[in-house]
Formats: sequence, structure tokens, C-alpha cells
Amino acid sequence: MGDPLRLYGLNALVLNAGSGIGEASARTLAKHGATVVAADTINSGVERHFKSVKGITGMVGNLRDADKIPALVQEVVDQVDGLDIVVNDFPLAFDMPMSAAAKQLDSLLQSRAALTMSICRAALPYLKKSPAGRIINMGFLRSCFAADAHSAAERAEQDLANLTRALAVEFGEFGINANYVQPGGVMTPDSRDLFRKDKALRDYCIKRSAAKRLGEPVDIAKVVLFLASDDSVFVSGTGIAVDGGRTGS
Repeated sequence: MGDPLRLYGLNALVLNAGSGIGEASARTLAKHGATVVAADTINSGVERHFKSVKGITGMVGNLRDADKIPALVQEVVDQVDGLDIVVNDFPLAFDMPMSAAAKQLDSLLQSRAALTMSICRAALPYLKKSPAGRIINMGFLRSCFAADAHSAAERAEQDLANLTRALAVEFGEFGINANYVQPGGVMTPDSRDLFRKDKALRDYCIKRSAAKRLGEPVDIAKVVLFLASDDSVFVSGTGIAVDGGRTGS
């Protein structure tokens, strides 16, 4: 775990990387030797953001249309000559924390599944050639759901767990691992906006964590690093909750 170059020679694609967890993940992977393409939407400023960061190239792409994802993967491969690690997160809009009865959850889960499958299928030919193929799916932040929307948050995580297990089974014969990370309450720019609208939700996320604090993007990025590295070689089809410990309340 202490080797600062344990990802040396590996190429990573990190999506939704202009800020928050994606940015922290891109920086952490690059810090440990990976060559990283950090992709985000046209208004994210991702190209400018990473312009002078060693080991990271910012790239603009359409991360909301599953049909456009294969072109993004091809652009990445043309630039870095291969692909070993894919960190999947997508800029799906949460203008306000979703209630337990939110009608948009179905469409959000369908969109996330379609985008995830599109990028994984497009990346598969390159991951098959990798000695260390890794797929890491990112769950929705707890701040995306109202304090009383336990069932909606649990459903979103279960949906991602099912999708990830299916990928692990489908891709496992090629030596490719697929896992997911489920963040708790994490102080990202998006969360900050949601907490500003709902301070009670911020307090709930702190109370719900056994650590009695909100997480930071780097807390998630360190787990992404583990799943991207050889330390996780026999870990696949599972998820890691990064939430400071859940109190159950």
C-alpha cells in the first residue's frame, strides 16, 4: 500500500472529474503513477483545470448520452494508447435532495445503467489487453436523498450492486475486476449546494456517520486507489461503503 508508483505504466479514465470525488480520484491515481484522462462536460472547465497537472489530461466529452460514450473511449485510447482502469461517475442532475417518493429515481437509475454499460462495453477490448483491468463504479452521494428517503438511497445502492455484479461475472474471465464505491455524506461542490438548501440534511448526514463528520473527496479517492491497484486483485463484484460507519439512525 505504501508504493508511490504502484500504478506505474497503467492508463486510467476518470469520469465526472472536473471537481469533487472525480477530481480527487484523478489526482490520487496520477500521484501513484497512473497516466490519467480526466473527462467531464463542456462547462466543467476540466481541460483548464488540469492543464498544468503532471500525469493528468483534461478532456471534454458528452457524459449524458450513452450513444456518445464509445466515441469518448476511442478518443481516450487514441491519446494514451490503451486503457487499464475506468472510474465511472456521471453528472446526473440532483437540483434538490430526492424525497422517498421521487418519481425521477427510475429514470436516473436507468440512465446510470445505460451510461455504465456503454462505457464498459466500449472499453472492454482495451481492458482485455490489460494485465490489470479495473472497473470502479461510483454510487450516488447520500446528500442526493432527503433525510427520510432511506428506501430510495438503499434502492439506488442495490441497483448499482446488481449492475456491478453482472459486470464482474461478464468480464471476469478476461481478468477484469468490477467493483463499486458507495459514498456517504461527502462535502463536494454539489453536496455543498444541496446542504445550503437543506441544512437539516447536512446535520442528519453528520449524525448518521459514526465518525460524526462529513467525508472529504480524498476519503473516497483512497478507496478508488485500492480498487485500481494490484492490492485488490482478488476483489470483484462487491462494494465498499465509505461513510465513516453508519449508526443505523
